[in-house]
Amino acid sequence: MRSLDETLTVLQDELHTVEAALAQPDVASDLNRLRDLSRRYKELAEINQAWLALKAVQADLETAKEMFNESSGDDREQWRDEINVTEARIPELEMTLETLLLPRDPNEGRNVILEIRGAEGGEEANLFAADLAEMYRRYAALRGWKFEVVEERESEQGGLDEGTYLVKGDDAWNRLAQEAGVHRVQRVPTTEAKGRVHTSSATVSVLPEAEEVDVAIDPSDLKIDVYRSSGPGGQSVNTTDSAVRITHLPSGIVVSMQDEKSQIQNRAKALIVLRSRLLKAAQDAQASELGDLKRSQLGGGGRSEKIRTYNFKENRVTDHRINLTNYTLDAVLAGDLDPYIDALLADKRARQLAESDGR
Repeated sequence: MRSLDETLTVLQDELHTVEAALAQPDVASDLNRLRDLSRRYKELAEINQAWLALKAVQADLETAKEMFNESSGDDREQWRDEINVTEARIPELEMTLETLLLPRDPNEGRNVILEIRGAEGGEEANLFAADLAEMYRRYAALRGWKFEVVEERESEQGGLDEGTYLVKGDDAWNRLAQEAGVHRVQRVPTTEAKGRVHTSSATVSVLPEAEEVDVAIDPSDLKIDVYRSSGPGGQSVNTTDSAVRITHLPSGIVVSMQDEKSQIQNRAKALIVLRSRLLKAAQDAQASELGDLKRSQLGGGGRSEKIRTYNFKENRVTDHRINLTNYTLDAVLAGDLDPYIDALLADKRARQLAESDGR
């Protein structure tokens, strides 16, 4: 079995090889290879930088120990302090390096297709779905991401029957992947005359945006229907057949889009979502997991399957996966999700490290 230094030396050699490959003129014309090499280069460069930083601190520690042994008086005490400070840095750098060496998520660095729907609770579920969409919109703004509406279908009372969004950012997948699942709300609906708290839920699914080079779609596998757009309650909002429904016949996946006035624009957006669903279904099948992403992420969408609860009366948010509760609901709805997502990522890394140590 290789030692850690041997493994890191091999990865450093691979970094140089990938760097040389990226400099080849023919790579620019091969989008698949360019994308894969660029992602691998970024991963290897982060690992190499962390290793070099660790080696530099270790060298500083050895120098400090030598100077300590050769010094006396005040100089000796100064070198003792330097040893203590330097030794304290090493565990943190080792943890950073160990984390970088964990298997990477194949979707790391991708943009995200975010789908939000009202689930159990009737119109109150739809109203909560709209709150979640606004929460993620604000979170994206705080992170410096782009948040684009792909489609929004408003419910009869102004809630969100279904919303699809494209979130663009280097770390969008890593952070938003933690949000997939059933979100439960406990509050008094505006229509509740007696002030009773109702429990409703909305579902959030997170798909990696697929590039055209990721998923090859045969046009003959598509059934495309066009129809007139409709709004809440089914009323027509367009006098032309601009809405598009695309059915991928081999998989049975259906994507409908009606947000744009142009049939061409709706078709383009529908294909973006279709490619992303096909990519994730293929990844799930390769990993011998459930082929249906929605089932694996959302279960049946019921309140009892919640990953997080938002309690308005207590101003409380609880993430049930890590038993984290804060009384900062207002801040969370304003986009302050990092305390939860950071904790979820830390828990994920801890579990991965434990599995790695157990091998």
